[in-house]
Amino acid sequence: MNLIAKYAITCAVFAAGFLSAAAQGDAGGSSSSSSIVRRGGASGPSRRGEQAQPGVTDRMQKHFSSESNVSDADRMWMRVIYRDLEVKNPKNAALYFPEEVIDGQENLFRILMRLLADNRVPAYEYLDGKEIFTDQYRLKVRDMLDRFHVMYSEAKGSTEKNPKFAIDESDVPANEVLSYYILEKWEFDSRTNKTRRVVEAICPVLHRSDDFGGDAVRYPMFWIRMSDIRPYLAQQYIFIDDDNNLPKYTYDDFFRLSMYDGDIYKTRNLTNRSMMQMFPDPDDRKRAQDSIQNRLDSFDKKLWVPSREEVIAAREAREAAEAAKAEAEANGADIQSRDGEGEEAAAAAAEKPVRKSARTSRGKKKSGDTKAAPKKKKSRKEAKPKAAKSSSSAVRSVRRRK
Repeated sequence: MNLIAKYAITCAVFAAGFLSAAAQGDAGGSSSSSSIVRRGGASGPSRRGEQAQPGVTDRMQKHFSSESNVSDADRMWMRVIYRDLEVKNPKNAALYFPEEVIDGQENLFRILMRLLADNRVPAYEYLDGKEIFTDQYRLKVRDMLDRFHVMYSEAKGSTEKNPKFAIDESDVPANEVLSYYILEKWEFDSRTNKTRRVVEAICPVLHRSDDFGGDAVRYPMFWIRMSDIRPYLAQQYIFIDDDNNLPKYTYDDFFRLSMYDGDIYKTRNLTNRSMMQMFPDPDDRKRAQDSIQNRLDSFDKKLWVPSREEVIAAREAREAAEAAKAEAEANGADIQSRDGEGEEAAAAAAEKPVRKSARTSRGKKKSGDTKAAPKKKKSRKEAKPKAAKSSSSAVRSVRRRK
């Protein structure tokens, strides 16, 4: 009986724990509904269900945070790069499209605004020239919304310590966020002996024109750490190109696999100057950006001494390239000489018909003269014999008479 009683008590405890966990899950699901709602549809349960996102547990958050954290003892080298990702670049179009929420698909800025409105992740002030991710510079969402004139209202359950805001979908300036700044780190990990590329933070940039319709001015809005939003980005699948209409990658894959493309506008340096300040000329700045990118791409190759087989293979490849180059030059010289000979032959061929025509004309003239000459000679020969015959005949006739 004691065993049966213990078994019954144990089952009752497990059942109570299961029911309490289910109740907490229901409460969490109801409170995790998005604060960005559609106009006129906030009260409908279907609308809340469409905007609801799966929750992020502490275990999931720790998992994504541990992947990006590397001890300084394991880092042997690091380079901090700042990039500008323009959404008009086809490789970065997945950050902007779709402009509106379609079948649960939403762009990156709408995800960031929803997380900030729900007070799920922290954001930090954009400081010109430096990034400080501490509580002292943590962004106040209310001030940010007022600064960029985004309409909002107090959400249900909002408190002074935990403020939440409700923003209508049409009031989110997603169509004005036309670029992003990213803080990128290139690290050499001694554990894997490889260089890896990690996006540490991202900053949406608002492009807004004035009332007179002038050129759009850039307004960097805030910095948000990638480790804080990776669990949410891993749940949003996106389209990468038009060839495959199935979303096979997530926003987390997009940044983790470096599917983006952007220009380097700054590198961390002692003077804390941007590339534009260091290289005012656009051509010089472009050459400097290409040089930095080439050094980053070839960093791994310069770390290790090549083996004997690699040296031999490199030598053979170099000799083959030189031989191919020499053969190409020789073929080019032959082609040039043949072209020269062809030009001379063409010039000679162009002159020959003229000479032939002159000769033929001369020949025709001579042939005409020779034909005319015999006629004259015949007339002369005919005249002479007649004179001689007449004289001789007269003499003969006289002698015959005698």
